[in-house]
Amino acid sequence: MPQPSSPILFFDGVCNLCNGAVQWFLKNDRLGELRFASLQSDLARELLPEAGVDPTTLDSLVLYQDGRAYLYSDAALGAGRELGGLYGKLARAGGFFPRFLRDGVYKFIARNRYRWFGKREECMLPRPEWKARFVG
Repeated sequence: MPQPSSPILFFDGVCNLCNGAVQWFLKNDRLGELRFASLQSDLARELLPEAGVDPTTLDSLVLYQDGRAYLYSDAALGAGRELGGLYGKLARAGGFFPRFLRDGVYKFIARNRYRWFGKREECMLPRPEWKARFVG
């Protein structure tokens, strides 16, 4: 499969926290660089194993860019850098914290996300104006 030209942020399509994060990225990605797909999608099952990631066992966002998969805090910060402006600068600053600390906080929230934020029965359907930003 040819490599996607835009970075793709894969997310847990049934997680309320993840869906909220995707909506936040959509509202703040003024250049429209990021694309989105659920971890439950056929595209995730096709692209992520090629990058060494099993999408069926993840509790993380995955940023897929240039054939590489970034997980946990690297995925969130990488997606933030794509926004540019103030958010891009904040994401770059977040990278100065050691990965074991960033990922520790990320994994703690990920383990509790359904309990704290709830879960949907089905993946989110994007608003019509955002539909083109979803792939797979």
